[in-house]
Amino acid sequence: MRILSFIPAFTLLASPLGGQSTDPIAAGDSAYAALRPADAITHYETAVAADSNSYDALWKAARSLADLAEYEGDKDKRAEMYRRAETLARRAVMVRPDDAEARFHLARAIGRVALSHGPKDRVKYGKEVREHALEALRLDADHPGALHVMGMWHAEVRRLSGIARFFAKSFLGGGILGSAKWDEAVRLLSRAVEVDPERLVHHLDLARIYRDIDQDEQARLHYRHVIDGTPTDYNDEQYKREAAEELRKLD
Repeated sequence: MRILSFIPAFTLLASPLGGQSTDPIAAGDSAYAALRPADAITHYETAVAADSNSYDALWKAARSLADLAEYEGDKDKRAEMYRRAETLARRAVMVRPDDAEARFHLARAIGRVALSHGPKDRVKYGKEVREHALEALRLDADHPGALHVMGMWHAEVRRLSGIARFFAKSFLGGGILGSAKWDEAVRLLSRAVEVDPERLVHHLDLARIYRDIDQDEQARLHYRHVIDGTPTDYNDEQYKREAAEELRKLD
């Protein structure tokens, strides 16, 4: 499974009409839709600098940071970006604790932060990931991101070696890990695909789960969906390359 302060950007964009400033959240949304998360982050953090309780700016900045960090080659920079995402998502949850979107982005960021830690801390972070993802699903039972996170929680725990799971449950206070099941991973990721069928990452991680439980035809089906699908998110081209390589190995 995967708090430095961020440096806010203070430069406001000039509007096309000149003299007036463009809404930085709207500018961030436009950049994000154009698959430019780095630009989106600048705009969202500008909005946070102007209003530290701007819920939309907080969770959207956290989302964009997590997207951009996923394939960052510098591991230290990647870890810092995930910590920034976690900080922003925590603030979003404080502003609006009963909204599923912030809970999902916090669970996602914490999971990514966990990747830079050892086994003991990963168990601790994993418990918090589960807590926020379940809360997101309590607030919105069909939130596709939260369904994905919980499905991956089950899968990642099951992917641990038997010795690692025993150690975690027995010595690290990770007894909740015993509830992880492959069929729950399949159910939750399948529901994420049903709710949000165009999101390629849902299909990719579901394919990997099917691969790991030796349901190769189902795995091939979802790998091919990724390969043939239309990119809509920043990392989709990378997902398509990974799907093609993993399908080649499966075949």
